[in-house]
Amino acid sequence: MHHPLRALKALKALKPLMPLKESSKTLINMKNSIFTTPGNYRNLIVYQKAEAIFDITCYFCNTYLRRGDRTIGQMEQAARSGKQNIVEGSAASVASKQSEIFLKNVAKASMLELLTDYEDFLRTRGFRKWEDDSEEVQAMRKLCRTHNDSAFYMDIVKTRPPETIANMAICMIKQNDYLMFRMLKSLEKKFLSEGGLREQMTRMRQQNRQKEGRS
Repeated sequence: MHHPLRALKALKALKPLMPLKESSKTLINMKNSIFTTPGNYRNLIVYQKAEAIFDITCYFCNTYLRRGDRTIGQMEQAARSGKQNIVEGSAASVASKQSEIFLKNVAKASMLELLTDYEDFLRTRGFRKWEDDSEEVQAMRKLCRTHNDSAFYMDIVKTRPPETIANMAICMIKQNDYLMFRMLKSLEKKFLSEGGLREQMTRMRQQNRQKEGRS
């Protein structure tokens, strides 16, 4: 049995592998690095909405579609891809904006595939699809502008019939598609101004040679 006081002394005696005041030569200067600090993908509105859409889709498929229906796997996979590729894209952004753009575009495309599945559900069963200028769509758009939390939407869908859930999901997917489009345009602009990984590495090599030439 370990004595707590001994353990505490042992912890205090531990030293970091690298001193806090280390020479700047041994530290990565992020300002002069091709690698950027990744943001927290969970803070992205598009991720939060994608997570809510995924949770709604899992509930919808397992509650209202027949067991064994291949559509269940297709819809859940599309919803998962729409969420997970945002995560992977954010991780890839550390070294490559090009990879980030590609993966987040895959996320956008997956959500549009899911949108078609929800529209097919309504069409093949004779359910009404909410018109763009309907009161329901206007109300849903208002909700989507103020709420991103999955739990909020799940409390609603569990009390609604399948046609309402499908229409809600369609509204959410369309809004997130617009937000994803804006995000991709912003990433595209940054990529065109800063270049990809190869261009950044070339610039850094040139800058280092210039510094070595002056020293």
